[in-house]
Amino acid sequence: MTLNRITTSTKVAANAIKAGKIVAYPTETVYGLGALALEKSTVEKVIALKQMTLMKPISLAVSNFSMLETVAFEEDVDLLHQLLPGPITVLLRKKDIVPDMLTAGAHLVGIRFPSHKVALALIDSVGAPITSTSANVTSAQPATSARDVNISVSCVIDGGKAILGPSTVVDLVNRVVVRRGAGYDFLLKKANILC
Repeated sequence: MTLNRITTSTKVAANAIKAGKIVAYPTETVYGLGALALEKSTVEKVIALKQMTLMKPISLAVSNFSMLETVAFEEDVDLLHQLLPGPITVLLRKKDIVPDMLTAGAHLVGIRFPSHKVALALIDSVGAPITSTSANVTSAQPATSARDVNISVSCVIDGGKAILGPSTVVDLVNRVVVRRGAGYDFLLKKANILC
């Protein structure tokens, strides 16, 4: 088991992220790994930490719609405002500012706009999108509490129990659900999406 520094300070964690480090942070779904999402060097660190053997895309997290607009083209603004913030990851066409390494070379980027107040405070404090991938080695069980984070990070923000489980991933460009998870039933009520 890895022993990490556990904190309740989003400022401490934000400063670590700004310094190029990786932190674990709570969301309503699972605990995530946070690093500067638009910096190739920090994305490389996340990939190494998760022991990703294949180039898999990593989502990013934003704390407001203005931040979302800096990284992706909004396909359906009304639908986005119905779905977000919340436990859904949306795939949108990425803008050039998003490094190819983050998206594994794809033209779509996964975006989480969590509703968890600690996650939002962290992203606001960083002032830029951060990575949004589960705080675990690839294929391991996602962490649902600060003490469950069994991966070496600069610090873990204790924001209580993450209760919903992995998010639903929906491709809003092609209007298809990529992965069922938290928020799936809500998505079906709000959108005309193929399952």
